[in-house]
Amino acid sequence: MSGFDAYRASFSNARLTRSKSGVLEVALHTDGGTLVFNGHTHEQFVDLFHAIGSDPDNRVVILTGSGNAFMETISPEGFDFFTPRGYDKIYREGRKVLMNILDIEAPLIAAVNGPVRLHSEFVLLADIILATPSTVFQDKPHFAFGIVPGDGVHLLWQETIGPIRGRYFILTGQELDAQTAKEWGAVNEIVADDKLLPRAREIAEGLAKLPSLTTKYTRIALTQKLRRIIDEGVTLGLALEGISAAEVARQK
Repeated sequence: MSGFDAYRASFSNARLTRSKSGVLEVALHTDGGTLVFNGHTHEQFVDLFHAIGSDPDNRVVILTGSGNAFMETISPEGFDFFTPRGYDKIYREGRKVLMNILDIEAPLIAAVNGPVRLHSEFVLLADIILATPSTVFQDKPHFAFGIVPGDGVHLLWQETIGPIRGRYFILTGQELDAQTAKEWGAVNEIVADDKLLPRAREIAEGLAKLPSLTTKYTRIALTQKLRRIIDEGVTLGLALEGISAAEVARQK
């Protein structure tokens, strides 16, 4: 096997399909239903996005979820926040997964099929964001676990909706509905559930008609600022998250 066939079935929590024109659809899931995020998916997604970014035949990428939510539920399975070696793994994966998303040199469309209550930074690294009326953004698990939200969500929400709104969003656990997110610049279009993927495919197929170097280098040009923000801020953010996790562990 080579190219797409070498990795298309390699990820148990991502269903990959690709059109003849090179539009890759990535549907995150757990057992075919809505994704339950855990330490195993945290590790897996590093390799997933690396594989996608390493395949030059991926002309456009659509990232979506399965079931009724994009990413809403988290399980502690597979995570070790409370030992130095355990958190070192989380730290390395947390930095790498975001850079691997940015290393995808093809336009990235997020088709957000419902609530995003964790890792919404994945969505904010997309070039085009489509949402359904049921979409809600929130950073729920960090404060629920008593730890700093330092994995990139703290950077990208301030960049996207502004520092005042962004800090409020993080600190209060605000639920940001799709319409408000659109008004604040975090969503491009709101479409009905049954129109979400057709609309994403319509945009993607249009982009796939452009010369490959045009789309590749446009993606690179559009994400340089995000790359600087992530490179400069996530190292500190994850370190602070680890310190707070150690404090939580000490209190148990």
